[in-house]
Amino acid sequence: MPVISLQNINKIYPMGKMDVYALNDVSLEFTAGEFISVAGPSGSGKTTMMNIIGLIDRPSGGKVLMDGLETGALNRGELTKLRRETIGFVFQSFNLLPVLSVFENVELPLVIGKKREHKKKRKERVEYLLEEMGLLERRNHVPAELSGGQQQRVAIARALVTRPRIIIADEPTANLDSANGERILELMKKINREEHTTFIFSTHDPAIWKMANHVVFLRDGRIESEERR
Repeated sequence: MPVISLQNINKIYPMGKMDVYALNDVSLEFTAGEFISVAGPSGSGKTTMMNIIGLIDRPSGGKVLMDGLETGALNRGELTKLRRETIGFVFQSFNLLPVLSVFENVELPLVIGKKREHKKKRKERVEYLLEEMGLLERRNHVPAELSGGQQQRVAIARALVTRPRIIIADEPTANLDSANGERILELMKKINREEHTTFIFSTHDPAIWKMANHVVFLRDGRIESEERR
């Protein structure tokens, strides 16, 4: 059974007397443990698709199934619970809490979420990710004391910390130099392999396309091509 199934998805935005299709009859299946790249030019529907897959937005038509469960039948509270327990997000806007340190920002999902862990295990998980991100020495700094690339790496560590089944990442390497971008992708691939996490990237980065084993190209809200490797 696919972990995510999109069935004839439409997303329509009214523009005056016209309807604009951000997504037009899109059907896709993603299986557990895939490393997926969703690519396409600006305005192709990538962000809309990611928001629908991530249960942040609802489609205008069609069905979104997660592990066979039709999410359209869930109320807002049920959707929030499913999203919190299943999905980790990496946004272009980092959404770090300015009053918390790097360590505290990464640890926060383990403190407030369902996947609460003993303090020692939390510390080990956070420090492992910060070391992999090259940020362990910055653990006590607040976001304002970090560069944009460093904040991006903190946001990625926070998304990974709960070991979610699915990671949705919007241009995760956009604010990173090539060396750090490669390092982060290798870490994600390692977690994909070892923890069987499904990664779904919206990206223009050719390095992610090359690493992906499932590539979807969108144009004008439709699937232009799809390749599994």
